[in-house]
Amino acid sequence: MFYYLFKYLDEAYNLPGAGVFQYLSFRAAMAVITSLIISLLFGKRWIRYLNRKQVGETIRDLGLEGQLEKQGTPTMGGLIILASILIPALLFARLDNIYILLMLFTTAWLGMLGFLDDYIKVFKKNKEGLNGKYKIMGQVILGLVIGLVMYFNPNVVVREKQKPTENVVVVMDARGPSSGFSIDEARSLKTTIPFFKNNEFDYADLVKWIGPGYEKWAFLIFIPIVIFIIVAVSNGANLTDGMDGLATGTSSIIGLTLGILAWVSGNIIFADYLNIMYLPNVGELSIFISAFVGATIGFLWFNAYPAQVFMGDTGSLSLGGIIAVFAIIIRKELLIPILCGIFLAESLSVILQVSYFKYTKRKYGEGRRIFKMSPLHHHYQKKGYPEPKIVLRFFIVGIILSVVTLVTLKLR
Repeated sequence: MFYYLFKYLDEAYNLPGAGVFQYLSFRAAMAVITSLIISLLFGKRWIRYLNRKQVGETIRDLGLEGQLEKQGTPTMGGLIILASILIPALLFARLDNIYILLMLFTTAWLGMLGFLDDYIKVFKKNKEGLNGKYKIMGQVILGLVIGLVMYFNPNVVVREKQKPTENVVVVMDARGPSSGFSIDEARSLKTTIPFFKNNEFDYADLVKWIGPGYEKWAFLIFIPIVIFIIVAVSNGANLTDGMDGLATGTSSIIGLTLGILAWVSGNIIFADYLNIMYLPNVGELSIFISAFVGATIGFLWFNAYPAQVFMGDTGSLSLGGIIAVFAIIIRKELLIPILCGIFLAESLSVILQVSYFKYTKRKYGEGRRIFKMSPLHHHYQKKGYPEPKIVLRFFIVGIILSVVTLVTLKLR
């Protein structure tokens, strides 16, 4: 909103300083500051309100050290995160940008889905919350919307690096003339493959067997992949939300990395230098992801050990979904197994634990376990590690994975 207001003031009245709102860097900085302020001020009041209403978390006794001490800690703190993302994004981002609209829809949709789950648990006193099939259905619907828009919307385009021809824009920088990008903006399902020299992969290639005109059927494979990524990452973040600050801090590290990837992909100079696809207008997402990072850091102020509030599914489903959709939009979804390695490890630990238990029970008549407990963070807790140490070490691993993710831009 402020972008349009100050653009008008600059053009109509030549207001001094109004032109600064045209710069992405300024609006991104304002978004992160605003999200921090909202999360800290609104968070404090929201926690006080939840305490008055006695909206506390019901804790199952799993025999974990310090677990029962968390009984009654306010939940539904994810509303703090949602407000701290949506308000700055609405204030500082361009609302005519298709990518911003997709991210706003993702945040609101998954926030509503998570809120329904928390509401049923807290106010209806149903520990199971929203039926799992409805959660999956909501995530699938989101995946359908994202996939269809990414495939059919004319504003979702790329400009690829090409050999110098008369149809190429030559970019001048400190290194001299670059090879440039094609003038033509093309709708494409290409994405980035890490560690490969020719690091672009077209999903349409998966349906080449159809024959001539196969490109128009590429959405049949692209949309299911999008749905799978969104469901997997969203639920991965949900499983990670089992210790004070773990999901929040991990998400902020991932968000910062995604912000860097969006910045370089949306900047023609950096995209040229790194030899990656240039995505017109995707740089606007730096405002959204700045608000995301500010919101998670601000929430961590209250969620760090010992937590004053839990985010609940309102926050965890949203965080994972936002990360997944953001990665898909900037064509870096194949980096998710590296960047979101913590989420992946948590999910795999649950899958392996359940699968092995069922297999051994069927074969030996008695179920056996790989881990002392799943998800993975509870395994280490069962081994006697203090909760703050586990969380901090997971953060360190998350930072390492983020560095490796950024290194893939040049390591091919």
